[in-house]
Amino acid sequence: MASTVTSRRKQLGNELRHARTAARMTQQQVAEVLGCTQGKVNKIESGAVGVKLGDVRSMLNAFGINGEEADTLMNLARAAAGQRGHWSGYRSVVPHWFRTFTDLEPAAAEILTWHGERIPGPLQSEHYMLKQFTEAGATDVTSLVRNRLDRKAVFEQQQPPYYRFIISEGSLRRAPGGYAPAVMLDQVEHLLSLEKHPRVYVHVLPFGARLAAVPNDFTIMRFPDRTRDFVYIEHSAGGLYLDDVKDFNIFVDSWDRLRGAALERQETRQFLKELAEGYRAQMQQIQ
Repeated sequence: MASTVTSRRKQLGNELRHARTAARMTQQQVAEVLGCTQGKVNKIESGAVGVKLGDVRSMLNAFGINGEEADTLMNLARAAAGQRGHWSGYRSVVPHWFRTFTDLEPAAAEILTWHGERIPGPLQSEHYMLKQFTEAGATDVTSLVRNRLDRKAVFEQQQPPYYRFIISEGSLRRAPGGYAPAVMLDQVEHLLSLEKHPRVYVHVLPFGARLAAVPNDFTIMRFPDRTRDFVYIEHSAGGLYLDDVKDFNIFVDSWDRLRGAALERQETRQFLKELAEGYRAQMQQIQ
């Protein structure tokens, strides 16, 4: 598979191919299950054509996949098919290139993410969200906020992923739209409140960290089943999904370097407390 995957259809095809090989079935055997040609199965796995949800269900049954793993792949199939029921209403504001990420986020075993200049979505306070979307000139701020709040539900799952965040000191000092101590105080206090979630880890990378350079933002997603691990990189025009093993390991190494230079959890907590005091003092000066 090419190292860069930019469509949900290709992601789904990739997962179905891995599931088939794990079940030790050939494409011809799958074709017999679906009542189509081997060539059609090959196109489904390469992402060249779409696949009906009923056919995906038949394939999963043939592969012996059920339970949460089947649910995850069916959600991915719905996203790849652009099924209206899943992405209609306020969810329709989510960009197409980000829907694979949000579909798979709850099913991950571990998520490692690095952000340099802004607070990552699941960690944002509602005040920060509102300021960010308003400054960006968004026309449907309410729907965008609802979607971002929906993502926070991943922390409340019965078996949530281990979600490990490294955020730069810069993201804690650069407010959306410029100087806004009230917004950032709310955001820092929100980060301090997250200790109630035992699988959420937040580490600050201070300006004084000993690193040659810091990379662009990225997120590593690992899964407990046959879903292939990948790296997600967002840019101004969309998002990239990298699942080539060599590429994946490069980002794991990059994560390890960042983690080694970042503050430990208790050090981060103390850093945030001191930062909050600084923002409170700034607000008093303004008043």
